[in-house]
Amino acid sequence: MTQLRPELTEQHTVAEVPAPDPVDEDLHSVESELTAFLSARERDAATYGEEYTRLWQATGESSRGGKRLRPRLVLSAFHGLAGFGRGEVEDRTAAVQTALAFELLHSAFLLHDDVIDGDTVRRGRPNVAGEFSADALFRGAGGPRARLWGESAAILAGDLLLHAAAQRVARLRVGEATRSRLLDLIDRSVFVTAAGELADVGLATGMSASGLPDVLAMTAYKTAEYSVSGPLAAGALLAGADDEVVELLAGYGRLVGVAFQLGDDLLGVYGDETVTGKTVVGDLKQGKETTLIAFARGTAQWPDLEPLFGRDDLGPDATAELARGLERCGARVFAERLLADHVAAAVATLDTPLLPSALAATLTRVALGCVGRTA
Repeated sequence: MTQLRPELTEQHTVAEVPAPDPVDEDLHSVESELTAFLSARERDAATYGEEYTRLWQATGESSRGGKRLRPRLVLSAFHGLAGFGRGEVEDRTAAVQTALAFELLHSAFLLHDDVIDGDTVRRGRPNVAGEFSADALFRGAGGPRARLWGESAAILAGDLLLHAAAQRVARLRVGEATRSRLLDLIDRSVFVTAAGELADVGLATGMSASGLPDVLAMTAYKTAEYSVSGPLAAGALLAGADDEVVELLAGYGRLVGVAFQLGDDLLGVYGDETVTGKTVVGDLKQGKETTLIAFARGTAQWPDLEPLFGRDDLGPDATAELARGLERCGARVFAERLLADHVAAAVATLDTPLLPSALAATLTRVALGCVGRTA
């Protein structure tokens, strides 16, 4: 009798192919939608002249790369909650478009933030302001005119992306009440982030109080609302979550947002430029009032550090000396502990039956990822 090969018998088990991750699938859709949007804008810009076309080309370049944290959070909350006793996922299109809106918001804020900080490099390459400024210098413009050209281009690009973000949400095919609440989230994200940016400039220029509570408030306003709280709340709303869940996720987001910004502050002094894509001279040269500086101001070592802080001619050697001084006075350890405390508090908020375990695990990883960041 002919023997059947083992792979043909009923007892043989074929390895199952893992089901695709819906969050990853939708992130691909976000990328496709972003590319299509930028390409369409670039084509339309040709009607209005070569410079406007170049503006959209540069804006597209500035939007490439990054971790896509905000879209991922929108989609994680949406998919994590949609099947958790709240019905099945019916329309992923709205979630994708909302995720894209928060990414456009992020790109806009980066463009404006770089102008405010005087930065010309982002993610290791010239940003919009840097590219337009360099082109103006190449064409023979003087320094002030080149800077005006670059900063004007970046401000306009940011304004255009802010409008595009709101437009995406305004056109969602969802219930009127849901769309209205999502627009409120976008509006609050812009409103609170602007308060944080103004406070940041106020601290750097001495126009605002520079105590540790003031710096921490600025940190929360500038990053947490639009980076974590808003995206999670938006995804939860689209999934049909109740107000208690939406507020729980927003509270988690505020804690993680502060932790994320504290990580940025540490990277701004102690990060590896080849990894972060930003110079470690920037924050110290610009006199940015971070948690590190706020803590150092209250120590006996500050009189030795203050002459180096915020100097226009701050070079690599002086930067390294200032960084070592901040470490010696305990500022680095303080910031790292404060970051860890915020992460621990964020993780603790997830210990609730209101959230499915899979979503809680995902958000725990997000929070823990703020510790020891390298980029």
